[in-house]
Amino acid sequence: MKGLLKAELTRRDISYQELATLLHGIGVDDTPENLTNKINRGKFSAIFFVQCLDAIGCKLIRFGDD
Repeated sequence: MKGLLKAELTRRDISYQELATLLHGIGVDDTPENLTNKINRGKFSAIFFVQCLDAIGCKLIRFGDD
């Protein structure tokens, strides 16, 4: 999940500061520093992953080449 989330953030040119602001808009309060640590460690829940995808407007994730 870590790689997928980082790839989506890069693809959409969204910084951790911007992600923190977007997450705040859906009721998730995290600092950019905390997001950096959480995502780089890869220690986050599936719920957090989905919240991030929702916050950045990602509606589709491809898991393979098919």
